[in-house]
Amino acid sequence: MEEELKYLRLLSEQFPNISAVTTEIINLEAIMELPKATEHFISDLHGEFEAVSHVLRNGSGNVKEKINEVFSERLNTEQINQLATIIYYPERKVASIIETLSSKEEREEFYHYTILALVELGQFVVSKYTRSKVRKAMNPDMSYIMEELLFKDSILSNKEPYYHNIIQNVINLEAADLLIISLSELIQDLIVDHLHVLGDIYDRGPAPDKILNLLMEKKSLDIQWGNHDVLWMGAASGSKVAIANVLRICARYDNLEVIEDSYGISLRPLASFAERVYSKNNSKAFQPKLDDEMTHFPEEDKQLA
Repeated sequence: MEEELKYLRLLSEQFPNISAVTTEIINLEAIMELPKATEHFISDLHGEFEAVSHVLRNGSGNVKEKINEVFSERLNTEQINQLATIIYYPERKVASIIETLSSKEEREEFYHYTILALVELGQFVVSKYTRSKVRKAMNPDMSYIMEELLFKDSILSNKEPYYHNIIQNVINLEAADLLIISLSELIQDLIVDHLHVLGDIYDRGPAPDKILNLLMEKKSLDIQWGNHDVLWMGAASGSKVAIANVLRICARYDNLEVIEDSYGISLRPLASFAERVYSKNNSKAFQPKLDDEMTHFPEEDKQLA
């Protein structure tokens, strides 16, 4: 009995009465009945930020798949691709489309159609989640409007003018871009519920630091560190062997910018030391491995070596 009381006292700190416990049990039981959300596995990132960013924006193809499920009977391939690109890169794509539209009527029609399409797709995507979870993922500046549109009651047709006026007022107040961006980012975030990252994040690629910053924005993920990740952790912790190995790999693959530009560590003292001590040695064995597209002056290659 005393053992049970110990746990009940701990439970009472979060749920002070029977009503609170009952409500939590009901909520958890209801969540368990929701459809299983999508999990995404991504591996061997190797510092390639642009590629990783694109994969996360499109949910490894899940965004296009959901668009096809919702709109395959109503939109052609070109329209589906345009909507997908708006979701991947809303700010850039919307700006490029608006530039091609000469009249105010055309721009308003584009905004109205795009918002309606994103709302319909968003309703399909958020159906796997509780309203509370969806609300937490929304842009706070647009949360009220997005919640009204995404959770509108399709049965009550007498509220259609209300929803139409919301969208029209957003357009009139020049907030359509922000709403489209907010809806697109919400779809990006919720299209994949949990992200599994299988190292390496670090290696030869130019921007592992940007990948880490991107992953820190994700609300639900786990990481299995790779050997290169552990090497960089060792270097950051002060291991001289790890530091030397990181410098060797970065120099070998012409990737010293990540050390100098991303982390602000000057390598000039190291280069000066190498020129002074090893200037008479043949450095051919230490020449960097360069892509065919990369061009360097001989003196640059010598410094890298």
